[in-house]
Amino acid sequence: MRRSRVTLLVLTAGVLVSLGGLTGTRTLAAPGGRGQDAPAGFRDEFLHQFDISMNKVIALAEAIPADRYAKSAVGGAMPLAQIHAHIARFNYHYPATAMGIGPGAGIDPDTLERVVDKAQVIALLRLSTEHVRQAVGRMPEEQLAQPTTLYGRQVPQWSVLLQLLAHMNDHMGQSIAYARAAGVVPPWSR
Repeated sequence: MRRSRVTLLVLTAGVLVSLGGLTGTRTLAAPGGRGQDAPAGFRDEFLHQFDISMNKVIALAEAIPADRYAKSAVGGAMPLAQIHAHIARFNYHYPATAMGIGPGAGIDPDTLERVVDKAQVIALLRLSTEHVRQAVGRMPEEQLAQPTTLYGRQVPQWSVLLQLLAHMNDHMGQSIAYARAAGVVPPWSR
């Protein structure tokens, strides 16, 4: 229950920030101190946030030594390779199961978490990133408002994309902890 509240709080805060808060538009500095243009709509803002997060996930995956991929930081937790492959899997899973956007020929999301080789995991991350970018980019604007079911609730399809982003960021945090335990500083923190 506590984790659900924290996740809800983080999601709510993220939505409020991206919508300009309750009182009006806010200006946030982009990574590197550059200003940002206001997004044209949900799709543009989602893709912007998705790109930032996926670029960090991939940079972190590249920075961690290959010999750490098969190891779990603590007993019972997923090994690092599985965490990153899990992110890639759900980049296919959410659009397929809740938005009717299949993964494409030759991709079986249910097998991705078996991949343990660092180069192959990074390739999966890159391929799944492009899948989400292309799928969301081609999606008719009206589709974002269409109802779907996500975890047993009726929601508009744009909320599936919020869940995809929240899921990825949750596992990125897990990966950061693994990296730090291995003595690797995330590239964007150097």
